[in-house]
Amino acid sequence: MKTASIVFAVIALILATVQALSIGTNAERMARGLPPRAPRKLFREPSPTTPAKRAKPSSSPGSCSTGPVQCCQEVTTAGNPVAALIIGLLGLVLDPKLVVGLTCSAIDIVSIGGHSCSANTVCCENNSFGGLISIGCVPIVL
Repeated sequence: MKTASIVFAVIALILATVQALSIGTNAERMARGLPPRAPRKLFREPSPTTPAKRAKPSSSPGSCSTGPVQCCQEVTTAGNPVAALIIGLLGLVLDPKLVVGLTCSAIDIVSIGGHSCSANTVCCENNSFGGLISIGCVPIVL
């Protein structure tokens, strides 16, 4: 009887250890020398009878989900000589066909009536270069 309880305790300890080792992010697992976990499917496959979801319009005209709406003096591609020079000085490597904005400033959508953009109004993916260049821009209409 005593042997059975010891065996049960050892098995429980082994199972708890295995479970503790399997939990964590893939980075934590790899740091411990364990293989990464298999990817999980976080979505449901649509059935042949389920129609695809339709795109929804943005919540408000002129909204920009990636940051503030920008007013850029010039909108061009990354292959433009001026844009390529700035991109090179920043140490970035971009696709020459990527749309970028040069000399950009944020526009406050709330006070759009009092602030106008006489150049190009755009929504950009990366505005982290102090207005010198904004990357991945899409023109928008206010």
